Amino acid sequence: MRRTDRLFEIIQILRSENRVITATEIADRLEVSARTIYRDIQTLQSMRTPIEGEAGVGYLMRQGYDLPALNFNAEEIEAIVVGLSLVAQTGDKGLQKAAQQVTHKIDSIRGRLESLQVSERGALIPQAVDPDLIRRAIREEQKLDIRYCDESERESSRRVRPLAIIYYVHAMLLVTWCELRNDFRHFRVDRMLSCIDSDVYFKGEGDKLRERWKRLEAD
Repeated sequence: MRRTDRLFEIIQILRSENRVITATEIADRLEVSARTIYRDIQTLQSMRTPIEGEAGVGYLMRQGYDLPALNFNAEEIEAIVVGLSLVAQTGDKGLQKAAQQVTHKIDSIRGRLESLQVSERGALIPQAVDPDLIRRAIREEQKLDIRYCDESERESSRRVRPLAIIYYVHAMLLVTWCELRNDFRHFRVDRMLSCIDSDVYFKGEGDKLRERWKRLEAD
């Protein structure tokens, strides 16, 4: 988490609590050390953020402090809220956590939109694979080694170049360039038996491969 994001999250935590909360409690929520929280709160206090308290005792946000409004109109906020709700259907825990954080930021500033509801039913959550690893490999253009079980229960091992993830209602699909088949292949993430990042990269090739794949899909 970037420091600017963490400072925002500390403010959000303090605003949501009506009690003194310790640096250790905040650190546990943000998965950092208490020492980091002490430094961050000192930074916020130096910026005249109305946080009262001290190390070893706890902290409290003075009432009445608010954050600047987001520069979105009502329809834009509604679109964001629905889109974030749909993330819950992807089965991707990393994206779900990020969506919850964004939703919390919007809720705290604009008020919750209870008039818009999205079903919680969605894709199966992968048990053997971490979608965070896959998304990171796509961003960094890093090859993956996967073990896969297809719909006929046949297992295979592949080295692939991950290109994109398609989120369907009931499945998460990884688009790849498969080095075994020397062609594009799609793999359902919930059918992967394992997925590890290799020490081999395909830097500079991702965009070109995605363009080729999109042209093939359009034909």
